[in-house]
Amino acid sequence: MSFQWPAMLFGLVVLPVLGWVYLWLLRRPPRRAVRFTQVALLGRALRQTRPWRRHLPAALLGSALVCIILALARPVAPLPVPSAQNTVILSIDVSRSMLAEDMPPNRMEAAKSAAREFVESLPRGLKVGLVTFSSYAQLVVPPTADRARVLEAIGLLTTEYATAIGDGLVEAVYALPGRQRPLDPMSPPPPPKESAPPATVVLLSDGQSNRGVVPQDAARLARDQRVKVFTVGIGTPEGTFLNLGGRSIWVRLDEDTLREMAEIAGGSYYHARSVLELRQVYRRLSRVVGWESRPTEVSALGAGLALVLLVGALVSSLAVVHRIT
Repeated sequence: MSFQWPAMLFGLVVLPVLGWVYLWLLRRPPRRAVRFTQVALLGRALRQTRPWRRHLPAALLGSALVCIILALARPVAPLPVPSAQNTVILSIDVSRSMLAEDMPPNRMEAAKSAAREFVESLPRGLKVGLVTFSSYAQLVVPPTADRARVLEAIGLLTTEYATAIGDGLVEAVYALPGRQRPLDPMSPPPPPKESAPPATVVLLSDGQSNRGVVPQDAARLARDQRVKVFTVGIGTPEGTFLNLGGRSIWVRLDEDTLREMAEIAGGSYYHARSVLELRQVYRRLSRVVGWESRPTEVSALGAGLALVLLVGALVSSLAVVHRIT
């Protein structure tokens, strides 16, 4: 936490002085002696009184003064705020292995359901796009703030052949604002524009890349284009046989490649073994990519807390000291 007007904090040195004055007033002998003949009754009444209640108003008042001084110093703290500047591309594997039923009803439907929740949980104004990849990659929806359009496209996803993970990431990177595909495929892409907004790709796959751009090269491209990549793997690294149209196909999750891609591009890798874990992963990612920590002045919070403490001091003074309750 930092303060915009730190000089106001010198006001805190007054508080010990006020505390000393308070104690001096309590210990000061009364100007006039009070005669009380019922000494025994007075003793019992004093034993039944809780000593701390006598000091409660002063304690609340002192705490309120601390909050007021802190608020006057205009404290600034990092708070999570919606990241309206970020742009997110969902890149989803639609190869036929996504028909495996280890995530009921199958991986594809589970991925679609989790992706829909992910889009719906993002802050309003944040642009989202959709890319799919199988034998080739395709930009289904360019980045847009129109949630309904993205949700509709997710619902229409169907499976195809092969798995081109690298192509899925490259297509997502070039769909982001401020990033340009080179005119000559053999030439390196131009660097991103200085005004290019922050960008993130969330890539989901359940298999191994078997065609297209090498996934690690695609991750280096994303890193050079200042795009952070989070990868999500479903399925098992040990692999399993998948029955598709009467044919048994062995598929396995390439965790090492997905993890390496995320490390290269500054993101993280997540593995989901069930529908519940997949939904939890997407919820976590929505918080990571949809929100950012930004220094925010919290003077109002200190002022509000001071008001509550002042009211508490007033109420306790009336209720405890003057016995109105």
